[in-house]
Amino acid sequence: MTLTRGSAQYAPDDLPALHSFTLGLDKDAEAVVAGLTLPHSNGPTEGTDTSAGFALLRQRVLLS
Repeated sequence: MTLTRGSAQYAPDDLPALHSFTLGLDKDAEAVVAGLTLPHSNGPTEGTDTSAGFALLRQRVLLS
């Protein structure tokens, strides 16, 4: 697989962040390949802050 070949290429280098990143890619290679090749996307929801925030949480606690 191309991902494995890429991570093996950088194994001798002293780059801990890169090693961690490529190890994660290797561990979940099937999902990485699917994410890069399938037409489905959750892009519009990525990075969206869906948390209620402290003010709303406080209000809910006070009203309960």
